[in-house]
Amino acid sequence: MDKKEKDVLSRKAYAKINLGLDVIRRREDGYHEVKMIMQTVSLYDVLTFAKTGTGIMVTTDKDELPGDENNLVYKAAKLLRETYRIREGIRIDLRKNIPMAAGMAGGSTDAAAVFHGMNELFGLGMSEGEMCGMAVQIGADVPYCIQGGTALAEGIGEALTKLPDMPDCSLLIAKPDIDVSTKYVYENLHANELCCHPDIDGMRKAVEKGDLAGITNQMENVLETVTIERYPVVREIKDFMKWNGAWNALMSGSGPTVFGVFESEGKAEAARKLLEKEELAKQLFTARPVSRKEAYG
Repeated sequence: MDKKEKDVLSRKAYAKINLGLDVIRRREDGYHEVKMIMQTVSLYDVLTFAKTGTGIMVTTDKDELPGDENNLVYKAAKLLRETYRIREGIRIDLRKNIPMAAGMAGGSTDAAAVFHGMNELFGLGMSEGEMCGMAVQIGADVPYCIQGGTALAEGIGEALTKLPDMPDCSLLIAKPDIDVSTKYVYENLHANELCCHPDIDGMRKAVEKGDLAGITNQMENVLETVTIERYPVVREIKDFMKWNGAWNALMSGSGPTVFGVFESEGKAEAARKLLEKEELAKQLFTARPVSRKEAYG
């Protein structure tokens, strides 16, 4: 659970996966119009907030992760301080567990935790809707990460429709030893030339029915057409998971992380051990879906 003392607060920032991801078109402003179903999972970073005399200080446990304005955590804190004219300073310590450059919204969920954390620590009184309205200035995935749970995301990802919780299952998450640029993937996706599109409406109906088999049968991500072509290991991991008990497996976001859906924790763990021996992935985690209520109350 999150911890709070006087002038100090800790928050969990949960990762996400895309159960289905479609790109409708490239807009004139350069953004892509998407339609996707997002799901919070039990892998999380931890952010600790403390009031200080002045300014913003961000510390991390990863040398490659900056603590300056290039970090979405810093950007979110700066936006809130300026918007609400907060005179006190803020120190934020970030402990990373979510893989970076992995298609799991690690940076976006950390920024979302800043909105939750500073809202509580400074008594800003922001509603969820107000937080989401501001958060889109930081990134398209941040409003979803503020909300969490299971949701349909449209527009550039900021237009959200809450859905019933995903049925219980176990997840195996695998990130190969590569980093994928989201910018590269979208720049090399030709949305108007795609011959097939995921049935996001069908998946939504399956979610609403609590039909796990229906959900897994319709898992599809059009960004795989770009990422897998450049990084075939993504397909190798997908196939390996399906050969070893997964109902289905899919790349999350722009990748390269792959997740598999298993009916039990035991089967997910067995597949993890086998995949570890194959050395296809550098980082491996077992996880489960997390409800909106569990993530953010």
